Amino acid sequence: MKKHQPKISALIIVYNEITHIDDLIQHLNFVDEIIAIDAFSEDGTFEKLNHYPQVKTIQRKFLNFSDQRNFAITQASNEWILFIDADERITPKLKDNILEAVKNKTNTIAYKFPRKFVFEDKIMRFSGLQTDKVFRLFKNGSATYFKDKTVHEQLDIRGKKAVMKHYMLHYSFSGVNHYKNKIEHYAILKAQELLKKGKKPNGYHFYIKPAYKFINNYILRLGVLDGKAGYIICKLNAYGVWYRYQELKRLTSLPKL
Repeated sequence: MKKHQPKISALIIVYNEITHIDDLIQHLNFVDEIIAIDAFSEDGTFEKLNHYPQVKTIQRKFLNFSDQRNFAITQASNEWILFIDADERITPKLKDNILEAVKNKTNTIAYKFPRKFVFEDKIMRFSGLQTDKVFRLFKNGSATYFKDKTVHEQLDIRGKKAVMKHYMLHYSFSGVNHYKNKIEHYAILKAQELLKKGKKPNGYHFYIKPAYKFINNYILRLGVLDGKAGYIICKLNAYGVWYRYQELKRLTSLPKL
């Protein structure tokens, strides 16, 4: 009797990611289903995805990351879910890890992937990025994203967790302006989350927190050893903290309806 091989649904949420689509789909050639949730991209991403017959693409308005990811989960039909961002890539060794994990009969239901941040085709070794890990593989029905975490979303996992041995690649940095825009987008969503919690910004948030973010990543976490790229990344990440509280200040000053 042929042994049952658990199937994998790969889920992607996208917005204006046309430069990543071809490479992304190529790196997902081992899964059984690919579902992309497109937030009405304006750069041809939706049309590009529709060129791939193995990809089911759904257009849906973006509210926040947790909401979009939870919707994507409801579309998956297979036993395992592989969530991947458009700027992430599965290495051959990680692919083997994934296939082995879903095949093994263990009680582990969710796996974190170590990530290596790539800047101009060079893997960053420090800059606060060396411990980056994200949950990307989990059993369908065993986890959903916390609704109150609208950015830097977190999985609510109902079972045993583990960390993969091999890493995925993260091509988040395609240019300074692109990365800055991404950071500002995340900062705006985080500010909205803080507003709902009744947080109000002060001098500590505008000066101390951004300075600490830079010093921690550039000095204490050795971003200086990543050279010019490390300086740029650490500076932009600190800028993201400052921008978050500037946006929160703007939101708290708006007249209440």
